[in-house]
Amino acid sequence: MTASPTPWRLGVDVGGTFTDVVTVSDGAIDVIKTPSSPQDPSRAVLRGTEEAQVETTGDTPYAALETVAHGTTVATNAVLERDWADTALITTEGFRDVLEIGRQARPAMYDLATSKPDPIVGRDRRYEVSERLDERGTVETPLSIESVEAVAEALETTDVDSIAIALLFSFENDDHERLVKTVLERSGIDASFSLSCDVHPEIREYERTLLTALNAALKPRVDSYIGNLEKGLDSLGITAPLQIMQSNGGVLEATQVREQPVRTLLSGPAAGVQAAAHIAASHGFDTALTMDMGGTSCDVSLVRDGTPVRATDLEIGEYPIALPMISIHTIGAGGGSVGWIDDGGALRVGPESAGAVPGPICYGRGGTDPTVSDAHAILGRLDPDSFETGERDVTQAHIEAQVADKLADPLEMEVEAAAAGILEVANASMERALRVMSVERGYDPRSFALVAFGGAGPLHATVLAESLEIPTVVVPHSAGVLSALGLLVTDRITEQSASMVRRLEEIEPSDLDARFERFERESREKLGTDVDTERLTFERALDLRYVGQSFDLTIELPDDPLTSAVLETVTDRFHRTHERRYGHAAPEEPLEIVTLRTRTREDVDPPALTDRTGESSAADAVTDERSVLFEDTSYETPVYDRTALAADVTVSGPGIFEGAGSTTVLRPGQRARVEDDGTLIIEVNE
Repeated sequence: MTASPTPWRLGVDVGGTFTDVVTVSDGAIDVIKTPSSPQDPSRAVLRGTEEAQVETTGDTPYAALETVAHGTTVATNAVLERDWADTALITTEGFRDVLEIGRQARPAMYDLATSKPDPIVGRDRRYEVSERLDERGTVETPLSIESVEAVAEALETTDVDSIAIALLFSFENDDHERLVKTVLERSGIDASFSLSCDVHPEIREYERTLLTALNAALKPRVDSYIGNLEKGLDSLGITAPLQIMQSNGGVLEATQVREQPVRTLLSGPAAGVQAAAHIAASHGFDTALTMDMGGTSCDVSLVRDGTPVRATDLEIGEYPIALPMISIHTIGAGGGSVGWIDDGGALRVGPESAGAVPGPICYGRGGTDPTVSDAHAILGRLDPDSFETGERDVTQAHIEAQVADKLADPLEMEVEAAAAGILEVANASMERALRVMSVERGYDPRSFALVAFGGAGPLHATVLAESLEIPTVVVPHSAGVLSALGLLVTDRITEQSASMVRRLEEIEPSDLDARFERFERESREKLGTDVDTERLTFERALDLRYVGQSFDLTIELPDDPLTSAVLETVTDRFHRTHERRYGHAAPEEPLEIVTLRTRTREDVDPPALTDRTGESSAADAVTDERSVLFEDTSYETPVYDRTALAADVTVSGPGIFEGAGSTTVLRPGQRARVEDDGTLIIEVNE
C-alpha cells in the first residue's frame, strides 16, 4: 500500500532584492532564495515555488500542499511609484475637492513653500452627484438619478479603469452609494468599483475618501497580479487556496484581498514582525524591538506582551492610511544601499539601492557602486566567495579597488576607513529608527530584546544593541527568510468597523450587541466556507472620546453580552486610559461612541519545527579564521558554520556565524548561546 504524501506548507515573501520561499514539511524547513523580478513579481514567485517543491518533496505532487501564503509589495510599490489605474471619484455635491483640501496639518509648519502630495484622482476625474444625508443617515436630499446618468455620460468619453464612490455619511446609510454603482452599471460603465461603505465606513471625510480612492486606484493592478499568480499556481497543479498577508498582521483569502488591496500596503513587512514576535515569545521575550534589514530597506517595529503594536495613523508614500496596521518604521538602509558623496563632500548611504541586479560589487553580477555589503566584505564580516549566484569571480582586491575609486580616494582616506564609514552612517540611520519606535514612544530599549532578521539584520544588530544598551539580541535560525516563515505562523484575520457617533448614554446596549453580531456574521463569510468555527475568536472594541473632542481612544470590550453595567466598566477603562495617555481625565464629562470595531481571528497552528541544530562543538564548527576590523582594532576571528553548532553551545566574541541566508556578527565582549531550535541568543554585555 502506497503511503500518503507528507503534507507541507509554502510561504513566499517578495522583497526588493530577493524573493524568499520557505517550506515546512514534517517539521523540517527548506529555504529557497531567488532574485526578485520587479517587472512581474509573479515570475519569481512561481520560479521559487517550483524550486521549493523539488527541494522539499522531490517527486511528491502538489496535491499534498496545504497552504500557500504570500506577502506582496505590489500595492506598496504602486503607491510609492504612483503607478496605478486611471481612476474616477464620485462624491456628494460640494465635496469634489476633499482630496486636495485634506487636513490643516502641514509636514513643515513654518515652510511657506511646502506642498501636499498630488491627489490620487485629478480634478478633471472627480464628479459630483446631487444627494445629501444627515449625520444619522437620514435622507435630506434624495439621490438624483439624472445627476448620476450625467456622470455616466461623462465617463463614457474617458479611459477610466476604476471608480471610487464616497458620499457624505455613507457609513450611516449606504443606500445612495450602492444605487450610484447600480445606475452606472446599468448605463454601461465597465469599470472596477470601490465604495467607501465597504472600504472604510468610518468618519473623517478626507481619510475615508482618500482610502476609497486609493483602493480604487490599486484594485485593477493588484487584481491582475493575483489573478495571474493564481493562474500560474493552477498551471503547476496547485489547488491549495492562495492566502495574502494583510497589513494588520493576518492572512486572508486572495479573493477578499482582490476587492480591498489597500489592506496589503504593509503585507511583506507585517509577516516578518509576526514571525519575530512568535520567535521572541517562544524564548521568553514578550517585549521586543524587531529589525528586518534586507537588500533595500530596514523595517523596525515594536512588540509588547507578545503582540506587535498596531496603529491607524501611518503614512505610505506621503498618504495617511487610517486602517489598523502593524506599526512599522521603514528607512532606506539595506545590504544593497549605495554609499555616495554629497555636494558638501560628506559620505552618505542610501536610499538608492543596487538591488539584486547588478547588486553589490561582491555579488559578482557586474555591480560597481560600493554598498553596505561591500563594506562588510572589506572589513572581513562577509566572504565574497559565499555569493554563489555571481556570474564572475570577485576578489577582495577588486572590491577594494572599486571602493577606493568611488569613495576612499575622493575622501582622501584608507579603503578600510571608507568601509567603516559606510557602516557607521548606515548604523546611525538604523539607530534613529529604533529610537523612533522605542524612546520617542516612551519605552526604554534597555528593557527590550532586539530580534534581528533579514539577510543583513544580524550583521548590524549587535553593534546597535550596544549603542542603545539593549541587553539581548535574538537571531532566529531562519533569519534570512523570516518574513516568508512568518506567513506560515500567522492567523487568518478579518476586521469590521463602522462609525456611529452617538452619546454613550443614548445607546441601548442591545443595539450595540446587534451590530457586533452582524459584524461577526459578515466576518465568517469573509473567512470562507472552510473556516473552523471552533478556532474563531472575536475581539470587540469601541472608539470613544469626550463629547467635543476631535480624537478618540480604542477601548477593548469584554466577551460578555453588553449591559449597562458592562458599559460603566468600559467608561471607567476609558478614563484610566485617557489619564495614562494624556496625563489627565475628566470623569464628570459625557462620552460619545465614534466607531464600533470587530477583529475576527481563526487561530492557525504554527508548524511544529524539528530540532534545527547540529552536533558540533564550537571548536569543531569553525570553518575559517579571518582578520575582522572592529572599530580601530583588528581581531583574528573564527568563522562558525551556524548549522553545525549543537544546542547549548556557547561562543564568546568575536565571532562570525555563517548560515543559510544571513550572517551574524558577534562583537568582542559578547557571548552567544545556541537554542534547541537553532536560534542564537546573544548577551550583549557579558
